[in-house]
Amino acid sequence: MRTIVVRIGRLFLRIASATLATALAIAVATGQTCHSGADLDAAAKSAIESAAQRYFSMSAQGDVAGLKANAIPEVAANFTGITQAVIDNKKHFAQGQPAVAVTYLLDASQSKGTLQRADFYCGIYNSPDRVGFFIPNLPAGKYAIVIQKTPGDKDPLTLTLVLQDIGGSWKLAGYYPRLSSIGGHDGEWYLTQARQYKAKNQLHNAWFYYLTAWDLQAPVDFMATPQLDRLADEMQSARPGDLASPEAPMDLLAKGKVFKVTELAPVPVDYELNLRVKYQTADASDNALAYQDNVAVIKAIVAKYPELREAFNGVIARAVDSSGHDYGSLLAIKDVK
Repeated sequence: MRTIVVRIGRLFLRIASATLATALAIAVATGQTCHSGADLDAAAKSAIESAAQRYFSMSAQGDVAGLKANAIPEVAANFTGITQAVIDNKKHFAQGQPAVAVTYLLDASQSKGTLQRADFYCGIYNSPDRVGFFIPNLPAGKYAIVIQKTPGDKDPLTLTLVLQDIGGSWKLAGYYPRLSSIGGHDGEWYLTQARQYKAKNQLHNAWFYYLTAWDLQAPVDFMATPQLDRLADEMQSARPGDLASPEAPMDLLAKGKVFKVTELAPVPVDYELNLRVKYQTADASDNALAYQDNVAVIKAIVAKYPELREAFNGVIARAVDSSGHDYGSLLAIKDVK
């Protein structure tokens, strides 16, 4: 299993057409099963949740070494992302021991080798609380997904852990911290705002707020529910035609030269929603020059999309070069002249 921290490239945009009914048919055909709630064996549930709570406690203590020692080999070999996630979310972990919202046992032990995409259907078909999981490149075995929510009123955190049964011990196989609200607002609030922006034909604001609503409502991006399916379908009608990507950079004229923008994405910073602009540069190691370019890029992107002033607290410009250097700057919207 890939270890993907915080954000995994919004898999739902590529699988939005894969309904839970399709997932059910695939799961039955391939012997992949899911157990949750009353269907989950009590002893198994206790062992899974005990491991998840232990890993949360390690996170709260900053015990990265302990987490790594309890990870499956594939995850332990590439632990940088989890280490950074533990550091970044220290203030959220400090809010106290979380409550386990729900636990799923995913059984692909009857399969062979690595599944190109494992599909699990959980719950009663056609019920409003049914859930599907679509996980790429999954080795055969038994897995668990435990969704935990921290207490606290100020932007609480949802920590979703993927565990794998290795010789009767539940090891860490995936680590996904995600905010449950931003600036005191939950996913439903951002969805309402997205619809209002769409009605005003501010499609960029609408798109970014739809993405934020998705992130706040979906513990992981490889999860589907009837509500998330409807959101995925709805947001496509607001998708702007000029979104930047690494494969198709957007040319942005600023400070007399053209910058290649590779990403526009909403990100929370200090309990406020900001827009991040990533762009390619020849050399990001010169901080003074990179800062000047960042400010120019921020001003140019706000000039290109004036509607951003209404939706975001600030804009982050991040210069990235081919050598791996990375330099970021944040400028409050009110200071963009």
